[in-house]
Amino acid sequence: MDAATLTYDTLRFEYEDFPETKEPVWILGRKYSVFTEKEEILLDVTSRLWFTYRKNFPAIGGTGPTSDTGWGCMLRCGQMIFAQALVCRHLGRDWRWIKGKRQMDNYFNVLNAFIDKKDSYYSIHQIAQMGVGEGKSIGQWYGPNTVAQVLKKLATFDTWSSLAVHIAMDNTVVMEEIRRLCQSNFSCAGAAAFPAVESDLLYNGYPEEAGVRDRLSLWKPLVLLIPLRLGLTEINEAYIETLKHCFMMPQSLGVIGGKPNSAHYFIGYVGEELIYLDPHTTQPAVEPNESGCLPDESFHCQHPPCRMSIAELDPSIAVLSLVRGALPMFELVERQPSHFSNPDVLNLTPDSSDADRLERFFDSEDEDFEILSL
Repeated sequence: MDAATLTYDTLRFEYEDFPETKEPVWILGRKYSVFTEKEEILLDVTSRLWFTYRKNFPAIGGTGPTSDTGWGCMLRCGQMIFAQALVCRHLGRDWRWIKGKRQMDNYFNVLNAFIDKKDSYYSIHQIAQMGVGEGKSIGQWYGPNTVAQVLKKLATFDTWSSLAVHIAMDNTVVMEEIRRLCQSNFSCAGAAAFPAVESDLLYNGYPEEAGVRDRLSLWKPLVLLIPLRLGLTEINEAYIETLKHCFMMPQSLGVIGGKPNSAHYFIGYVGEELIYLDPHTTQPAVEPNESGCLPDESFHCQHPPCRMSIAELDPSIAVLSLVRGALPMFELVERQPSHFSNPDVLNLTPDSSDADRLERFFDSEDEDFEILSL
C-alpha cells in the first residue's frame, strides 16, 4: 500500500499534545479535564470519522479525476460534519471507535455512505457530480455554502437516515419553516421513499410497543445550518464567547470552513484555541478486503488533533447558540417575515430579485464557515 502523502498544510506544524491547563476541553458538547480525562479526550476525537484526500479511487463520472488532492478539502470537511450527523443518528453520541474492536453493522453502514465510489450516498463522486448543478465543475474547489447545498440535496436520497436538512437564510431561523420541514415526511411527495415503519433504527429511543400511528407523527431529525459573517477581514472579538458556546451544545456537530486549500473541520476548543481535524493528507482509496470487510483505521485520526487560535478564523461562520452577555449572532422568529423569500431553496420558485439574492448567497466563497446541529 502506498504511503500517505502529506500536503502543504500538515507540514506547517507538528502535532502537539493538549496543553497542561485548567481550562476545560470541549468536544462537540462534552466537557473534559486535561489532567484527569486525557485518554477520554483522545478517544472522543479518534471516534470521529476522519475524511482526507484520497487517490486511486474510481474516476468521477467515469472519465474524471481519480484523486481529490488539492481541490477536495471542503468536500471532505462536508463529509466529516455530515458523518457526525449520521453517527449521532444511528450510533449515538456515546459511541466510541476502538482500534481492533469489532464494530456493529450500523457503524459500517454509516462509513459505507461516504466511501469513494459512485453509489455511496455522500461519496466524493456524488458530491462532485451534484455540485455541477450548483455551478461547480468537477475538480473545482467548493465553498461551504456550496457543499451545504449539495449535502442537503443528497440527503433526500438517504432514506435510511431520513434527515431533514435546512439552511437558514438572512441570519434568521424561522421556527414555522423548521416544523413544516420536519413534520412533512409523510405528507410530502417524497413520502414513498421513507423507510418502512417496522425499522426500529428509524426511531431512536422510541418505545417498541408504541403504535404505528404514533410513530408516523414523529419529528424528523433535523440538520440545521446557519451561515453568518462576524466581521469584515477578521472575526469580531464580541462574538468569540458565543462561538465557543456552540461547541458546548450537546446537539453540536461542529464547524466546517476555510478558503481554498485550507478547509478544516472544527470539533471543539480549549482556552482560546479551536480543535480541528485536517483533511490535507492524501491516502490511498480503500477497498473491501478478501473477506468483504472494509479496513477502517485510515478513517480515524489516531494522533492528537490540530489546534489554532480563534483569532485566526475567517469571519464567515455559522452558529447555533446565544450566550447571555455576548453579542447574538442570529435571530429566532416564529414566522417568516413578510419581506423574506422562502428559505427552503429546494421548494422555492423565486422571482428575479430573489434569484439574484440566492445566487449571491450560495456562490459567495467568502462565507467560509458552517456549523450544523442535529
